Amino acid sequence: MDTNDIIKRLTAERDRIDAVIKLLSGTTAVARGRPKGSKNAKAPAKKRGGVSPEGRKRIADAMKRRWAERRKQARKVA
Repeated sequence: MDTNDIIKRLTAERDRIDAVIKLLSGTTAVARGRPKGSKNAKAPAKKRGGVSPEGRKRIADAMKRRWAERRKQARKVA
């Protein structure tokens, strides 16, 4: 092995060790997660469609008819 190659490898190892020491000592802020403008960032959830006012009225009217029919049946039995 060449002396210059050994020096390059040792310098690289020293840099890795220094980076680990900084991380463990808390002197460097560590970013977690994806960057804010990342293409793969999670998209906001889409809003689900709801029932229109007309649909709510139809449902309410149907339930009123249903309960009126039940009351009528209860009167016949009693």
